[in-house]
Amino acid sequence: MIDTENTIEVLGARVHNLKNIDITIPREKLVVITGLSGSGKSSLAFDTIYAEGQRRYIETFSAYARQFLGGLERPDVDKIDGLSPVIAIEQKTTSKSPRSTVGTITEIYDFLRLLYARGGEAYSYVTNEKMVSYSDDQIKELIVQNFTGKRINILAPIIRARKGHYAELFQQITKQGFLKVRVNGEVQDLLPGMKLDRYKTHDIEIVIDRIVIENTEDNEKRLTESIKTAMYHGEDVLMILDQDTNEVRYFSRNLMCPTSGISYQNPEPNLFSFNSPKGACETCKGLGTVHEINLKKIIPNPKQSIKNGGFAPLGEYKSSWIFKQLEIIGEKFGFALIDPIEKISEEAMQVILFGGKEKFSIESKTLGITKEYKIEFEGISHFIKNQFDESPSTSIKRWAKEFMDEVNCPECHGSRLKKEAMYFRIYEKNIFELSTMDISELSAWFDDLDQHLNEKQRIIATEIVKEIKDRLRFLVNVGLNYLSINRSSKSLSGGEAQRIRLATQIGSQLVGVLYILDEPSIGLHQRDNEKLIHSLEQLRDIGNSVLVVEHDKDMIERADYVIDIGPKAGKFGGEIISKGTPKELLNENTITAQYLNGKMKIEVPKKRREGNGKFLKLTGASGNNLKNVSIELPLGKLICVTGVSGSGKSTLINETLYPILNAYYFNGVKKPQPYKKMEGLEHIDKVIDIDQSPIGRTPRSNPATYTDVFSEIRSLYTQTPEAMIRGYKAGRFSFNVSGGRCETCEGSGVRTIEMSFLPDVYVECETCQGKRFNRETLEIRYKGKSISDVLNMTVDEAVPFFENIPKIYRKVKTIQDVGLGYITLGQQSTTLSGGEAQRIKLATELSKKDTGNTFYIMDEPTTGLHFEDIRVLMDVINKLVDKGNSVLIIEHNMDVIKLADYIIDIGPEGGKGGGEIVAKGTPEDIIKSKKSYTAPFLKKELE
Repeated sequence: MIDTENTIEVLGARVHNLKNIDITIPREKLVVITGLSGSGKSSLAFDTIYAEGQRRYIETFSAYARQFLGGLERPDVDKIDGLSPVIAIEQKTTSKSPRSTVGTITEIYDFLRLLYARGGEAYSYVTNEKMVSYSDDQIKELIVQNFTGKRINILAPIIRARKGHYAELFQQITKQGFLKVRVNGEVQDLLPGMKLDRYKTHDIEIVIDRIVIENTEDNEKRLTESIKTAMYHGEDVLMILDQDTNEVRYFSRNLMCPTSGISYQNPEPNLFSFNSPKGACETCKGLGTVHEINLKKIIPNPKQSIKNGGFAPLGEYKSSWIFKQLEIIGEKFGFALIDPIEKISEEAMQVILFGGKEKFSIESKTLGITKEYKIEFEGISHFIKNQFDESPSTSIKRWAKEFMDEVNCPECHGSRLKKEAMYFRIYEKNIFELSTMDISELSAWFDDLDQHLNEKQRIIATEIVKEIKDRLRFLVNVGLNYLSINRSSKSLSGGEAQRIRLATQIGSQLVGVLYILDEPSIGLHQRDNEKLIHSLEQLRDIGNSVLVVEHDKDMIERADYVIDIGPKAGKFGGEIISKGTPKELLNENTITAQYLNGKMKIEVPKKRREGNGKFLKLTGASGNNLKNVSIELPLGKLICVTGVSGSGKSTLINETLYPILNAYYFNGVKKPQPYKKMEGLEHIDKVIDIDQSPIGRTPRSNPATYTDVFSEIRSLYTQTPEAMIRGYKAGRFSFNVSGGRCETCEGSGVRTIEMSFLPDVYVECETCQGKRFNRETLEIRYKGKSISDVLNMTVDEAVPFFENIPKIYRKVKTIQDVGLGYITLGQQSTTLSGGEAQRIKLATELSKKDTGNTFYIMDEPTTGLHFEDIRVLMDVINKLVDKGNSVLIIEHNMDVIKLADYIIDIGPEGGKGGGEIVAKGTPEDIIKSKKSYTAPFLKKELE
């Protein structure tokens, strides 16, 4: 009998490449699954265990509900016992929406909104006094208290400081039976046909009642009715006018300023949300920035004439309507198109930039006649702004954006919220001031908060503050104390994003759950790894099972139990080759064990490369947190940029250096972060950037289509004699367009049978037997193989098959070189593991012809790779450098850093505490640095 209390039992798992494996995983332990990239780790963790957990959860719904959810397929496994609810934290990159921030992902901002809506104190934005609100009974008591024996008018304000003649309004009020109104401070009788000056601003109140306040029952009844009527017409606000002194007092059911009478709606959480129309600033729609025309971009050189292209958006003179209009404006204001722009009068420039409509006539002295002209010109500046705001085309918007600057919104000054939301305070801070603090500061503020709250606030805040503090504490624990909660999520690095999602999960403090994580150490510096492992141990200690797919040495050594899958990748993997504690693993003879016990290792080069003596020099980079950084990159070397997470590596390389190079060689449009100057661009020919974005994961995408080798293969098939006789073009050999594909399954090789509330079933297409193409297409053969046979070849088989076709050979050879010889050319991208997808992308870029003078930029190319995969990859990269190219890698992995010829270490801390060059030079120079956090870990590797 298996003890399912303490173990999870998986029997007969056959998903993807798993070879019918049985495995027992201990519960409430930290378990690491390791092995070569593509060996089947994710197939076991995510596609078997997680998929089954999800399916069981969905099965709890009724059949009716399940048909809307779309069923989940039962993973190909005989049985899983002892499975608890499963939560997966995968490597999906976070949302790229400008509306998503650290606060919204971690839900801290949602709790803050609730705290301010229920416990915030409102202040007037006119007088900065505290706002008050009353019930009808309180208002009646205050009137009796303050006005007994006095003659008062009860007024209902209906118009405040607005222009108009209001004839219809007065008519309406008369029909409702009222006799008097107070207009601009003066009580008047309502007369037929009464109206005001429509171009002046007015204040109008209805006189609801005129009454002397006495302490009688009748008087009290009348007062109650009048208050009700006034509140109805005045939208919950009324005014009391003392007839003797002419003084006015305001009363409101809502929050109201006692002096100026402005009132706020009662606050709801969405008043503090920049994603809701109720709370978002109306000018920038809650984005915090607006686009403004920059005249310097429209007129880059005022010494040029209009004819020579002085106005950048118009270009040089063409015979078009717009230049005809400019000629007419010139006639009116006395300038010609060949005059320098700086000589054109201010008045004329106003019309050219901001438009004008007028008719005028000019007398021609030579001909003795008068010519009539008509200007109807929108104005260059207005035209660009309108195109940006209203054009449906992204390319036109991008064109308009070239002449604009993104600036802080003038209305909300970057807070994204309406004015009212900014005047709710707790302990003298509004919600925006809290959002801009970094997390360690915010944590301290909440620790100090309790003693500054009144009794009512304390009762409201207890639960909310507890939730916020928990989440903040965890963000600090995973090393993210330098972020602020209004930091946009699209500016986060991959590792930061994953750890924020981890923080959200741990913040929820669930117990008895199985957490499955996919390489949480990506993008984490070795220094912060300790914090991450500690957080996972905490999750385990409160009673959860933690299953981590990981290649990191520290994580494997600290695990309670390690499962090694292999022996190789793809169809040569999918077996359990060892399992047990990390100590037991060391005695095994697996590739992982040999790297851990030192039998195999990535060798440090005997000597570092000299380079070619030329440099790229970037001066004064100051984007995000960079503190006026200048770097020299030696060419012809392998350069590594290191530093703790958030220190500014991506800002310096991906957001400053790459956009400059891309704009110079390929006219890229991305605007680099601010810098002073760039030198040495003439020393390289082109730049290739390999970033972290995932490759397209659709069932129709595969390695052959992604690397574009399939286009070449299709061209090859069109040149076979049979295809030429039949007149087949390349489209005939595509499974994405009709013509050559099997139309029954539309080229996918399988047919989907919908099962309503059960998951869809996929069956092999009976027409083409899964070959994707129709009979005629399959009759075309090259070396005896049809196009379908080629898609089913592994890369290792394709290399000798295509060795005489250089264009195809170069691409398939590169895929083989990065260690992916075992995958088939037509394998669906959805079934590739993270490390495989990363290397397909690398292979695509690396197969482009290098000039021996190319500059490669790679952002963490080791994502998802095992020690052995890294060795293979570094061989490919070293070959590139040996040919004379330069490769720059942003990396935390010590196996890569120790191979570098030149290292730039940025830091010392993340966020505000980073952004400086801490150390630079060869690895041997770096380990001497006292300030660098990378140095002690690198020293260990070099010993």
